[in-house]
Amino acid sequence: MRQAVFEARYAQDWTSFEQWLDQREGAKRARPRVGPGGGAQPEEPATLPDSDIPRAYRRLCQHLALARDRAYSPELVDRLNYLALRGHHLLYGARSHRRSRIARFFFEDFPGRVRADWPLVTIAAVLFFGPLLAIGAALQVYPDFVYYLLSPRTIARIQEMYDPTNPRLGMRAADTNVMMFAFYIYNNVRIGFQCFATGLLFGLGSVFYLVSNGIQIGAVAGHLTQTGFGTPFWSFVSGHSAMELVAIAISGAAGLKLGAALIAPGNLTRRAALVVAARGAIRLVYGAATMFLVAAFIEAFWSPLTLFPPVTKYTVGAILWAFVLAYFLFVGRRRGP
Repeated sequence: MRQAVFEARYAQDWTSFEQWLDQREGAKRARPRVGPGGGAQPEEPATLPDSDIPRAYRRLCQHLALARDRAYSPELVDRLNYLALRGHHLLYGARSHRRSRIARFFFEDFPGRVRADWPLVTIAAVLFFGPLLAIGAALQVYPDFVYYLLSPRTIARIQEMYDPTNPRLGMRAADTNVMMFAFYIYNNVRIGFQCFATGLLFGLGSVFYLVSNGIQIGAVAGHLTQTGFGTPFWSFVSGHSAMELVAIAISGAAGLKLGAALIAPGNLTRRAALVVAARGAIRLVYGAATMFLVAAFIEAFWSPLTLFPPVTKYTVGAILWAFVLAYFLFVGRRRGP
C-alpha cells in the first residue's frame, strides 16, 4: 500500500486519538496536525469515547509497525511514534500513579491514621479485648457460665469443629477451603461494618458491638480451653488472630470517630463535623477491610492444616502478631533530617 493511500485511510483515526490525548493532558497542541495532503488540518471536537481508547491505541501501534516495516517517510513514522509514546505515558502512567497511591496508602496513610487516632484505637481495643480476656479467664473458674453466653447448639458445633480428632480444624466435614474463605470474608466484613456503621448512633452502637464480639469470642476461647480443646483451638486461631482481631478494634475506632464528631462537633455543625471525621474514618475502614481479607485467606487455607505441629503454627502466629504491631508502630513514620 502506498503511503498516500495509507494516510488517507487512517488519518482520521490518528486525529481522533490525538484529540483525546490533548483533552486528557489538558495542554495546548505544540504543533498543528498534518492532514493527508501535508497541509494543516483544522481542529475538530474529539469524538472518541474512553471505551474505545485501548483498541485505538493498539491500532495505532500496529500502524506504527507497518509504517516502519514499509519504510514510509520519517515524518509519518515520527508522528505515529510520538502519538504512541504519548498514549503509552497517559494510559500506563495513570496505572502506575494508581499503584503508587495504593502503595502510599498502605505504607503511609493507613498506619499513620491509626497512630493519629491512637486514643480512639486504644478505647476500642479496651472495649473489645477487655471482655474477651475477662470472659475467657472467668470460664476457667466458672465453666458453667458459658451457658449464659452461648446456646447449647453453638457449644456442640464449636466442640465438633475443634475436636482433636477432626482432621480439618475449625471446619465441618461438608466444608471446603474455598467455601470457608467466602464465609470468613462475609463474617469478617459483617462484624467490621457493624462496629463502624453503628458509630452513627453517637458511638453507642460501636461500643455495643465491640463489647458483644469480645464477650462471644472470649466465651468460645474460654470454653474450649477449659474443656481440653485448647491446643487445636489455639493452634487454629494463632495464624489469623492478629489480622482479624486488630481489624475489629480498628473498625470500632472508626465508628467511635464518627460518634465523637456527633457528640463534640466543636465549632462546626454536627453535619460538617461528621463529614470531616468520615474522611479519616474511611481510611481506617479501608485498611481494616484489607486486614479482614488477609485474615480470611489465612483462616481458610492455613489455619485448618494439621500437617504442621502446634508449635509451628504458634510460631507463625507470633511472627504475624509481631509484624502487625511493628507495622502500626513504625511504618510510615517520617525520618528526621
